[in-house]
Amino acid sequence: MNPTRKYDAMIGTGGIGTGTFFALSGNHTLGREESRGGQFLDRRDYCKLHIISHYVQRLVGGDFKTLPVGRVGDDAAGRRLVEEMRTEGLDVSHTAIMPGEQTLDCICLLYPDGSGGNLTVTDSASGRVTAADIQKAAPHFARYAGRGIALAVPEVPLAARLELLDLAHQHGFLRAASFSSEEMGTVRESSLLSRVDLLAINLDEAASLAQTSAEGEPAAIVEKIAARLGPQFPQLKLSITAGATGSWTFDGRDLHFIATPKVEVQSAAGAGDAHFSGILAGLAAGLALADAQWIGILAGAMSVTSAHTIHPDIDRHALRDFAASHGLTPPAAVQQFLQ
Repeated sequence: MNPTRKYDAMIGTGGIGTGTFFALSGNHTLGREESRGGQFLDRRDYCKLHIISHYVQRLVGGDFKTLPVGRVGDDAAGRRLVEEMRTEGLDVSHTAIMPGEQTLDCICLLYPDGSGGNLTVTDSASGRVTAADIQKAAPHFARYAGRGIALAVPEVPLAARLELLDLAHQHGFLRAASFSSEEMGTVRESSLLSRVDLLAINLDEAASLAQTSAEGEPAAIVEKIAARLGPQFPQLKLSITAGATGSWTFDGRDLHFIATPKVEVQSAAGAGDAHFSGILAGLAAGLALADAQWIGILAGAMSVTSAHTIHPDIDRHALRDFAASHGLTPPAAVQQFLQ
């Protein structure tokens, strides 16, 4: 245990997989029955749990334990991903390689302006993660009771994520989660958010949760979400990203906005996950949410300067230099973290 940190471990579940990038011709949104030209790109793609776990381990470092709970197929992609995570220092003892199953795969569609989206297969090893898989990690929750972060992100079944959040509650973990836009109906119509301490979503997901259009003024959508969720879930804190605009955090009382620095975008894929990981790393180090948001902004902005969904060079010193090169002066606590 490290007395200078607030948290000593992160145990998470979510998608572990890979994908293929396809660059579309034309910036207009792909239509339902449209045929569009484009080309495949030589880029490395990763899924949510892998991205966030990688950055958190890289940014916190030391003896911090990052333990992803999930499944990959017994195929070349799955074995490569597990080896990459192990090399980065992640504990892959609960990342199972499953014979007869295929590793999660997706097609990442990219527009010329750098925006894009994913088409993800549902019939994969990640889609078969169960509550029993989560229970196998229970001894790690007991070991880090009161000193851990639980991370529940999409691309595994909701039942597995809820099991992880319940284990986290039993052992005094900070419960962090995100949900896809298509899951927001279930989130909205249930008490699911009572199991979450930090909800990290993008503007489209926020609009879906608020049942409003994502085309509106971003600040207004964020304010609507905070006003609705704050009284209903007093324990809940929010992180909402809006791409090149910036991001907001809500600590249950105040909204805090940070603008995204202007950068040359290679690919926006994975930027939201990088932002989330920056916040989690800052919270692990004991930063307040508004300060941890700075780590998120820097990680998210720097991540889009890489063609890959995991920027291979991001660490604390790289974020420090990135901030300086863009004329940014983060709060003193953030600057100390980045040393």
